[in-house]
Amino acid sequence: MKIDVMIKNANIVTLDEQNTIAKSLIVSKGTIVKIFSEAEPNLDDYEVSNARVIDLEGATLLPGFIDTHSHLFMYGQMLNNIDCRSPENKTIADVVGKVREKAAEAQPGEWIMGWGYDDTLLAEKRHPTRFDLDQVAPDNPVYLRHISGHFATVNSKALEIAGVTEDTVVPVGGFFGKDSEGRLDGVVHEIPALEIMNPALPIPSQEACIENIARGAEAYLAQGITTCTDAGVGLDKGIAELGAHLEAVNSGKNPLKMRLMIMNHLLRKDGPFAKYTADGLNVELQKLSAGRVRLDSAKHFQDGSIQGYTAALREPYASRPSEYGELLNEQEAFNEEIADLHKRGFRIAIHGNGDRAIGSNIEALSEAIQRHPRYDHRHRIEHVQTASTEDLQMMKQFDIAASFFINHVYYWGDRHREIFLGPERAERINPLAEAVDLDLLFTLHSDCPITPISPLFSVWAAVNRKTRNGAVLGEVQKINVLTALKSMTIYGAKLNFEENEKGTIEEGKKADFAVLDKDPLTCPVETIKDITVLATIIDGEVVWENKVKVLS
Repeated sequence: MKIDVMIKNANIVTLDEQNTIAKSLIVSKGTIVKIFSEAEPNLDDYEVSNARVIDLEGATLLPGFIDTHSHLFMYGQMLNNIDCRSPENKTIADVVGKVREKAAEAQPGEWIMGWGYDDTLLAEKRHPTRFDLDQVAPDNPVYLRHISGHFATVNSKALEIAGVTEDTVVPVGGFFGKDSEGRLDGVVHEIPALEIMNPALPIPSQEACIENIARGAEAYLAQGITTCTDAGVGLDKGIAELGAHLEAVNSGKNPLKMRLMIMNHLLRKDGPFAKYTADGLNVELQKLSAGRVRLDSAKHFQDGSIQGYTAALREPYASRPSEYGELLNEQEAFNEEIADLHKRGFRIAIHGNGDRAIGSNIEALSEAIQRHPRYDHRHRIEHVQTASTEDLQMMKQFDIAASFFINHVYYWGDRHREIFLGPERAERINPLAEAVDLDLLFTLHSDCPITPISPLFSVWAAVNRKTRNGAVLGEVQKINVLTALKSMTIYGAKLNFEENEKGTIEEGKKADFAVLDKDPLTCPVETIKDITVLATIIDGEVVWENKVKVLS
């Protein structure tokens, strides 16, 4: 057999069922042919004259990381926008100052776009308003996206272009903020209101979208990611996002293996995919991408963001005892839409942060499963932050998987404890240990760009559960390193119906690898997030190398 790649002198963490540690392997046509316990095996039975030999000199080889929930398209776009994140921006004046600088160089009427501001980290503890933005950009429409992705703040010019007035009617679950005098304050609350603004926003050319995806993909590859799920294709720019994804892959500008969650509105009666079954759409995507783009699921939302007080809770917010958040869909209609998607063969992924929304999602999915039984559907709930023990038990009963937004423990854990949920509920956000005890299929995610993309950081967060201020939030919900690594590899493959082709390093599986300078299983658990990715390999080809430490 002709061998294309040989990797030797490695610490190969296979993550197979026996948790085998190996030393070398060989690859042919993108597939692992043989794994060896020797660092430099005898290859007399193979044709290796033209093979690339990669000597890892003791570095660790893991299965490539599988990212099951992020927003690659959105992330690529936001890299071009004003960075309004904290702690760099400490006050509204800091954010407004960046808008002023951008306005000074912009043409009249040109949109000024920004992202990442967090009202709870700004000194004023409020959203910037149109009155703040109008002072520095009266002639340019301004749109600043909140760090949660569920809110934005805009100026008067942007409201005017979008045709939004005090009388604009917003579907259930969203609204345009108003001040004490009943005037629009420029704060756009939740997805239904954001969708009213979206048609007015500038639409990048397909070429620009492809370049944005390429920039985002480079950042993902640098974190050892080999398979990526974009968790909301069509969320902001409609079906144009799909075309950009396909072209980015076909042009080679995005080497990642892509899986796409298609927004539910594109699958409705008036949507472009109204007549598609899941199988039909998946075949179409693979045909248009030589198999590198696959359908992940139909994506739906049923609530908003905990830090925006719009996640639907069973008990009120700790700091606002009269507020519970709100479901985005009336239950009966929601049940019917979910049942339709289920009947058409779609795996369904539903956003649910608050426990009331999680319960609503379980009701809709379980009703569909019982009305129209289907084997091995692998429906999933996204984020699952405040799930109760009973919620997880119901998910297990109906084989509903979970994708946990574990990074919330670090980035918002202190504020969940002190502001949003209170100590008791905050302790059990992202209840991973309970999921392990139930043998519930789950993965971890960053929801990039909501938090930075890094599978190793997510593993660190699941193992240590440290907050930004250094507290441990939910000691009893910690999981071990091996389980956390599997949640970013083989569990992700299982969630993607791909456990037979990736997720572990085994003979016959795809040669998708992450090369690390340290072994997460043996290094101090506090340092897992600081491990350096040396290279990322897809189908046996090195698609990204660390410029500081190049492979020999």
